[in-house]
Amino acid sequence: MIITDLPPLAASLFSLIAIASLLLGFVMLGSRWLRHYIYAFAAESWLIALLSATVGFYGGISDLYIIAALTVLFRGCILPYLILRFISRRGVAREMQVALQPSSSLVAGAFAVIFALAVATHLCRGLALAGTVAVVALTVMLSLKLIGFLMLTVRHEAVSQLLGLLVLENGIFLGAQVLVPGMPLLIETVILFDLLIVVVCFGVLVRYLASHVGSTSALVLNRLVG
Repeated sequence: MIITDLPPLAASLFSLIAIASLLLGFVMLGSRWLRHYIYAFAAESWLIALLSATVGFYGGISDLYIIAALTVLFRGCILPYLILRFISRRGVAREMQVALQPSSSLVAGAFAVIFALAVATHLCRGLALAGTVAVVALTVMLSLKLIGFLMLTVRHEAVSQLLGLLVLENGIFLGAQVLVPGMPLLIETVILFDLLIVVVCFGVLVRYLASHVGSTSALVLNRLVG
């Protein structure tokens, strides 16, 4: 599939799904409740799965239907379920300490989107892709990566930082579906299984922090040095 040859309906649909995914990233930035993070991540993953299926339909790439199904299963169901179990068992409901308040985080996220739009526009102009869906795809991809980094920086709960990593990876995955839809199925499947391993490892970390330090905040890791 060549993004410059997309029909207007397909380009509009891709843009709508991508922008909706980006808005869910702002839901995470604007809340301090961990369940809101998880639900927003699950909804974002379902949207990315829908995007994969849509790209597969318009591009005639049958492998993307499998990727969409795996995305729904792993990102949209299994990972949120595991993370919800973690926070339910530890009794952690919300962020207690943050470097930036939710309102300030939203402002920082807005500046991140503006920066991502400027970079995407410049890159697409150099690649003769200005005015195509590639601008939106690149903007959303870079924005989600920056939002993921922002969550890693300003949130201290281990679960929040895990979700920051997952949002960052969601941005890469979303952009790849539009810009590089022919990525081999094996590579994308391996990425999905890697995410499952990451979540399990963070579950072990959260359990260790809770049992040895009495907190699930990443700030207490300083006490474990040496």
